[in-house]
Amino acid sequence: MITRKSSDEVVPRRSVLARAVAGLGWAALAGCEGLRAARAEERKEYEKTEEKTGDPPIPSRNPIRITRLETFLVKPRWLFLKVHTDAGVVGLGEPIVEGRALTCAEAVREIEPYLLGKDPRRVVHHWQAIYRHAFYRGGPVLTSALSGIDMALWDIKGKALGVPIHELLGGPTRDRIRVYAHARTPERLLELKARGFTAFKTGPAKRRPSRYIETPAEVAYAAEKFGELRKAAGNDIDIGIDFHGAISPATAKLLIKALEPHQPMFVEEPCQAQNHDIMADIARGTHLPIATGERVFTKWGFREVLEKRAATVLQPDLCHAGGITEVRLIAGMAEAYYAAIAPHNPLGPISLAAGVQIAASIPNFMCQEQVSLGEGYLKEPFTVKEGYIDLPSKPGLGIELDEEAVASKVGHDWRNAETYDADDGSVVDW
Repeated sequence: MITRKSSDEVVPRRSVLARAVAGLGWAALAGCEGLRAARAEERKEYEKTEEKTGDPPIPSRNPIRITRLETFLVKPRWLFLKVHTDAGVVGLGEPIVEGRALTCAEAVREIEPYLLGKDPRRVVHHWQAIYRHAFYRGGPVLTSALSGIDMALWDIKGKALGVPIHELLGGPTRDRIRVYAHARTPERLLELKARGFTAFKTGPAKRRPSRYIETPAEVAYAAEKFGELRKAAGNDIDIGIDFHGAISPATAKLLIKALEPHQPMFVEEPCQAQNHDIMADIARGTHLPIATGERVFTKWGFREVLEKRAATVLQPDLCHAGGITEVRLIAGMAEAYYAAIAPHNPLGPISLAAGVQIAASIPNFMCQEQVSLGEGYLKEPFTVKEGYIDLPSKPGLGIELDEEAVASKVGHDWRNAETYDADDGSVVDW
């Protein structure tokens, strides 16, 4: 239960009362009409000020303690986290690795004993402790668990202070946040364009899994299909293309060359992101922006991308890269290399809310990915106007789960696809 101080308790801190009793002892004035009148005047001033600005729900000196961490699977493939406190404030996070939701949930449970009884407002301290106290650091599962927890702690801190997270990160750097949607066909793109989107992402059109060296027919087919999207959208619309790391470096170069006349907004993961030297070689061979980051973790992973000039658009995922704390640092590093930040997010509305807070607070933001604006999950879903969503103004992440709607979506058994080459049965990238 959140408690507030009464107006009587805050009176001694107010300037009107201080002026009324300046130079006089409290003992001499106790009970006098002048003191009571001064208190009444100050109470009115306080109440007027509170109506305009509101006081923080929890004064910074008041203790808050974490009482438990709760995770639950949410359709279609997400994992939501609630961090509960003894003050009644609950923080939301999304600690997920797609296809490994149960593994992430267990990782959160293993971290829980460290957090129990601690003040959630020491966000960066807890990030350091959770990350550095693990002898085996980083990796997708542990960093994703940490990412979701970090989001939730920032949410609690913002709610406790009564401000959006971006205010805690230095205040807004922009008035609204550009978002993009996914579209694979001209019909879908035009439908989303009518709903207000002005930026999109697609994948390369394929009639079969890509080979190490592709035929001219397959390269031409992919370029032709992207060209159809460009024709439907027009030249004033941005369209990125995501290779999903499923294309060999040699074929990626052929595809990029064929796509250059259509000027994609970026080419995402043109090959597997595990070898940044190869990505850098591809980047040097084209004028198109290369993007990567959904499978890169923490500042240490992104340092190598930047130093090797492997990409000019970084796509850290708030659910994987280290949460709000770490992505803010990654954005600062990227700024020094004149690289833009386009947060990756094929996940849920909590992840989107965290990305929006980052987008609102950094100077080198480009565009925010989304697949769900929160309909059926949030009491007030995000809305798109002319390609943008409004700057969040509510405390913390600025969202509230629709508990009744979410309850009907609890539980899933989503797994990654298992894909094989139809010609010879070998494993192919998904």
